[in-house]
Amino acid sequence: MPNTYYSIITGTGKYVPSKAVKNEDFLNAQFYSKAGERLTKSNEKIIHKFQEITEIAERRYIEDEYVTSDMAFFASEEALKSAKLDKENLDYIIVAHNFGDVLKDNPKSDMVPSLASRVKHKLQIENPDCIAYDLPFGCPGLVQGLIQGDYYIKSGDAKSILVVGAETLSRISDPHDIDSMIYSDGAGAIILQSQESNVPVGIITHKSRTDTLNEAMLLRMDRSYNPDFKDDTLFMKMNGRKLYEYALNTVPALVKATIDRAGLDIRDIKKVLIHQANAKMDDAIIHRVFKLYDMQEDPRKIMPITIGELGNNSVATVPILLDMLLRGEIEKHQIHAGDHVLFASVGAGMNVNAIIYRFP
Repeated sequence: MPNTYYSIITGTGKYVPSKAVKNEDFLNAQFYSKAGERLTKSNEKIIHKFQEITEIAERRYIEDEYVTSDMAFFASEEALKSAKLDKENLDYIIVAHNFGDVLKDNPKSDMVPSLASRVKHKLQIENPDCIAYDLPFGCPGLVQGLIQGDYYIKSGDAKSILVVGAETLSRISDPHDIDSMIYSDGAGAIILQSQESNVPVGIITHKSRTDTLNEAMLLRMDRSYNPDFKDDTLFMKMNGRKLYEYALNTVPALVKATIDRAGLDIRDIKKVLIHQANAKMDDAIIHRVFKLYDMQEDPRKIMPITIGELGNNSVATVPILLDMLLRGEIEKHQIHAGDHVLFASVGAGMNVNAIIYRFP
């Protein structure tokens, strides 16, 4: 029986900005409601409640001189080095993001040329057969990039693919919106390569879904909550309550369907690398997954969390988490050969996806 080609992760890299912003840095912020009214509750109480729910104590903001494609480039260099791969042998560069390059003092999306083309340029790749393109898919963009890469490899179209997730949320968040404390910046990169095997390994299976009938605008762009804001700049806005409900109603079922499709049980999954959106939400999602299998377990046994120190940097959360795990930078969590790991994400669109990956 001939061997099958599988998509194997051979290298990872990350860029975590050096600028740490702590919760107390928001004590002098002026927060407003959706109705444009100044919040009367003290910032101390607002911040305390915020940290209690999200577990975010600090987040990272991009340095003034950099933009998203810079962070993507830094993470990509690290991933190529990790994989010991010649950059000229890349067949595809897929960069997941949602806002392009956003300058510090000019919060407008710049996507021409594509960030993938910019990353290829910064890497100084000459090979014209290395195809570079962007993937705007909300927070699940990095996971979707891995899914697309898997299709290329399984079809025989590619042998080596660079998938990057990079985002600069600090520059598109409304400083007068409490939700601005959730967001952060960063980049993570993953090298996928083709490997022959007579047993399933690497990306085993995956599943995605998009809901737009009633959910498309749960994350959207809109003006500042402050009615006296200086201009009509558009910022990212989130219907947090509805988004939380959507995630709990869709992600657990999709995760179970993905595990079932792989012929596995939740007990076979050693780690869950889920989008670091909100610690309370992530805990609730995995609790519900366990419940679908008639189990009561502590999610933190299989779900490492980085949001407390790094915040929510959208498409960058999953690859940064993976890189930290593989480099032994997360206490009490390791990945071993033969482990089945679940990648999952939910975000703007609304989109949900998941991958079952078996480490060789």
